[in-house]
Amino acid sequence: MSTPTPLPGLRERKKARTRWAIQEHALRLFAEQGYDATTVDQIAAAADVSPSTFFRYFRTKEDVVVQDEFDDLLLEAYAVAGRAPDPVASLRHSLVEALGDTPRSEVDKSMQRTALIATVPALRTRVVENMLTSFEDAAARFGEGVGRDQDDPAVRAFVGATLGALLPVLLEWAASGFEEDVADLVSRTFTGLAEVLHWRQG
Repeated sequence: MSTPTPLPGLRERKKARTRWAIQEHALRLFAEQGYDATTVDQIAAAADVSPSTFFRYFRTKEDVVVQDEFDDLLLEAYAVAGRAPDPVASLRHSLVEALGDTPRSEVDKSMQRTALIATVPALRTRVVENMLTSFEDAAARFGEGVGRDQDDPAVRAFVGATLGALLPVLLEWAASGFEEDVADLVSRTFTGLAEVLHWRQG
């Protein structure tokens, strides 16, 4: 019998609320006055925190756009996939389910963030850096699940293929003017990936 994942404590929940409140104020200011014209000091003032507090939560101004609440869900999906008989199907199910449960307000934030990433060169560069970090974290979680080291070539190939498949999903979502359903895009992409990798869908 598996041990339930403990709920985050009060301190962790408070930190999470602060983090995403800062992001909400940042996105509002970006919409009002543009990304380049908005400073960290302005974001901190709007969120009623100090600039030093801002940098405790986000290393750069770019990170306040690139990072989101989906990051932790993504890593947990890789951990679950590592224990599943069909990891591609498991990952597809976890991601589609997570996206389906996402509140409309979070979808709107994701749309704004994706639109910014598509138009600001510095953000596109930061996305690549963030994906490299996510790759290592996901490889560690997936490797633990399958009982292999995160440097195992098979582990890295699986994580690289599946994580890389999410980038064109975001690009296609933005290209559609956010008219496409992102969960449906993920589902179709991972179904196609499974066919290419010869994983039989159940």
